[in-house]
Amino acid sequence: MIVAALVLLTLFVAYANGANDNFKGVATLYGSSTTTFRAALLLGTAATFAGCIASVFLAEELVKAFSGKGLVPDAVAASPAFLGAVASGAAATVMLATVLGFPISTTHALTGALVGAGLVGAGDALNLSVLGKAFFLPLLLSPALSLLLTMPLYRMAKSFVDRTGIERQSCVCVGPRKFVPAAAFAAPACAGACGPECAPPPLSVTLATVDECVQKYDGRLLGISAQGLVDGLHYLSGAAVSFARGLNDTPKSVALRLTVRALEIHVSMIAIAAAMALGGLVNARKVAETMSKRISRMNDGQALTANLVTAFMVIGASRFGMPVSTTHVSVGAISGIGLVNGSADRSVIGSILMSWLLTLPIAAAIAALSHALLATM
Repeated sequence: MIVAALVLLTLFVAYANGANDNFKGVATLYGSSTTTFRAALLLGTAATFAGCIASVFLAEELVKAFSGKGLVPDAVAASPAFLGAVASGAAATVMLATVLGFPISTTHALTGALVGAGLVGAGDALNLSVLGKAFFLPLLLSPALSLLLTMPLYRMAKSFVDRTGIERQSCVCVGPRKFVPAAAFAAPACAGACGPECAPPPLSVTLATVDECVQKYDGRLLGISAQGLVDGLHYLSGAAVSFARGLNDTPKSVALRLTVRALEIHVSMIAIAAAMALGGLVNARKVAETMSKRISRMNDGQALTANLVTAFMVIGASRFGMPVSTTHVSVGAISGIGLVNGSADRSVIGSILMSWLLTLPIAAAIAALSHALLATM
């Protein structure tokens, strides 16, 4: 019964992780109106699942980092009470944030849960020095670094595009929200840009909302349509971020060693990948809206820049066993775009930062309480 309960708790951690994190890799695709919410979600889920499977072979260092070894004595790290408390603290914190629509870090929640369970289970034997180097430093530096990388990179990309002579064209939707064939547009570059649900009839004078005006690129680069090239790279970058997130996050759940005791490690990772995918498909909407629409406005080129920075940082961190948060990196990159183009919503960013500050103490408190209760059973 204990093993079965620990298996279920591990899968719940993976489900909560998927619900809060799966959409983050493709948030810019939805936020820039490159594709629909459903299409972006399916792409993010598939790429995340692939990253989960790849983590079996590429992310052994992260399994070691989140096993609790070095942080608490080995006997404590292997105890059911400690493992159950860590899983309970992390899963409950991430699911609470998901329901409220806050994009928080599962890495951060797991770190807080390790601390809370460690304080109760190990007391003075808790090795806090391990946390500073292996956990807190990457978590604190990653959002700032992604923001600082994104801003100059986008300015460089924009300067390059301007020198190539590629122009940006926008379409303003005018008219009631009803279907009219795209041929009703006079300008070919605007045809269908706003979607069939808002294409205006001729001679209509009702102005649609600002969000329905979509900017597109007009021109060619190396003989390829500029818009087609940007869209292709954008989809690839979204898939890369989702793949990197699966690669980076799956070992953190496996590292709890909850399912490994009952199942072979490869089977454990596949089960966690499935739970993660399910969580994203069922519970991703609120966090998706926050990441895609509320932090800042983005056109295709800006969104592509943010995704490239996020993918580069998360894949690199996975390779070297650094437990960075895809959430922190992605929010930092999107915020950097918002600061460059002047659309950053500082109140939303402030709320997200506050949720990050509260993640660790909330997870620690839940884990500490859980450990105290489990130890008496």
